[in-house]
Amino acid sequence: MIAVIDDHRGELGVEPICKHLPIAPSTYYDHLTKRTDPELLSDRAKRDAELRSETERVFDENFKV
Repeated sequence: MIAVIDDHRGELGVEPICKHLPIAPSTYYDHLTKRTDPELLSDRAKRDAELRSETERVFDENFKV
């Protein structure tokens, strides 16, 4: 949903799009802020980002199972 809002926010605006999607504008803006400044992410989200490449490696080595 964030990608849809990103793609159309210039022509339609964030609030009108959110009105038709199950997402609050504040949630979109919070996501945008954290994407701009990763230091604002929760400890869990930071750790997940650190482990992403290792998780993908194990997944690929295990025949994507």
